[in-house]
Amino acid sequence: MSNLTGFVKRLRDIMRNDAGINGDAQRIEQIAWMLFLKVYDAKEQEWEFSDDNYQSIIPEECRWQNWAQDDKSGTALTGDKLLNFVNNTLFPTLKNLQVDASTPINKAIVQTTFADANNYMKDGILLRQVINVIDELDFSDYEESHAFGDIYENILKELQSAGSAGEFYTPRAVTDFMAQVIKPQIGETMADFACGTGGFIVSWLKELQKLVHTTEDEDAYSNSIYGIEKKQFPYMLCITNLLLHGLDVPRVFHSNTLLHDVLDYTEEDKVDVILMNPPYGGSEKTDVKNHFPTDLASSETADLFMSVIMYRLKKNGRAAVILPDGFLFGTDNAKINIKRKLLREFNLHTIIRLPGSVFSPYTSITTNILFFDNTHPTEETWFYRLDMPEGYKHFSKTKPMKLEHFRPVLDWWKNRQEITEDGFDKAKKFSVQQLTEELGYNLDQCGFPHEEEEILEPMELIRRYEEQRASLNAEIDQVLEEITSLLGGAIE
Repeated sequence: MSNLTGFVKRLRDIMRNDAGINGDAQRIEQIAWMLFLKVYDAKEQEWEFSDDNYQSIIPEECRWQNWAQDDKSGTALTGDKLLNFVNNTLFPTLKNLQVDASTPINKAIVQTTFADANNYMKDGILLRQVINVIDELDFSDYEESHAFGDIYENILKELQSAGSAGEFYTPRAVTDFMAQVIKPQIGETMADFACGTGGFIVSWLKELQKLVHTTEDEDAYSNSIYGIEKKQFPYMLCITNLLLHGLDVPRVFHSNTLLHDVLDYTEEDKVDVILMNPPYGGSEKTDVKNHFPTDLASSETADLFMSVIMYRLKKNGRAAVILPDGFLFGTDNAKINIKRKLLREFNLHTIIRLPGSVFSPYTSITTNILFFDNTHPTEETWFYRLDMPEGYKHFSKTKPMKLEHFRPVLDWWKNRQEITEDGFDKAKKFSVQQLTEELGYNLDQCGFPHEEEEILEPMELIRRYEEQRASLNAEIDQVLEEITSLLGGAIE
């Protein structure tokens, strides 16, 4: 497995010399479509082995094994011929594959994945070098395939510091913690309606895998997930992620959850478990809000997702959802109505207040995890403030949050008691009457005391500045995108 060492660095070093690659986000997107085809090719070889009648949806000349693999005979495409093939044959063919409702998911994903994909590289010789590095990966080797899953995770992590793409990546410590607490069971279906690169799905599968003992369990495991992702690039990353994790039929769809009337959902649309970090900060237009009852029609994206979650959670189902502070203390009509529905119809039993820099450097917005189930109306809600671990002033790219940092919550979870530190509530229980009548649906309880000013070392100060700049750039990109969509155009 020596060829895995420095995999990303080798690709980066080659791409650095290509005039077509502009920045980290494009570099990762370029790697992503090639990785998808390489992983898909390995899957197709498995399917052909187990089914003599298997027919690929990809025409023979466009299958990875027939154009990308270099058998060292000197006949492999390179230079302008390779560039010409990729730009004028491969991409147009894959983008225009004939797909309809009867196309199996494991075939349809090829066309969906390539619908908006791009080849940014302009140098065919460098492109050949990149393809050769990717082709060295051996996904038929279980250990190598498993080890590559960790490398792929690092590629996704890099997205967090590659501008606005970070919005699709929830730190793995957070998704793993939420999946552990939700306790998956064989036979349940879990959904994420804005699944980004598939972090929650992978964490769910990792927990569920521990319970797989029979072939029936294996089938239930493979069919236990459902995802929707609106944006093309994270959708591609998610599909590749799930193929890497052994899901032959990744039930993830390229669509916009919010463009569906919530009142039209039936029992069949409901799921046992929802794990999500809905997009927040976005402002939705009237045509989106029209899909929601008037009293719940917020213009804030995260609020609308909360409504979708409530309409799609089965009786006795469980949910864990990340929401910004603004949802907790917001007092506009839609937010109050959403919180009223949540408390009246669902059991909001726990809110975990997360430290401010969990999503650094993408955003510094403070977030929370809401745990609730569809068993009975809320009677009481516990709040718990998770403080920064000892020795940390701030999470960062070099010092990210780890699963072990959730240990205090897990210890408290099993043996709940109220905690006060330095005169501030750290853990406290509120009755539903207190939350509704006394506090007017203000769920902003057990918040963080205001921190004293930090004096930082010069290098740490520079690092912090760079992260804050990256975060600000990401927020500017998001605002510009919203303004552009409101104007009905696109920034070239």
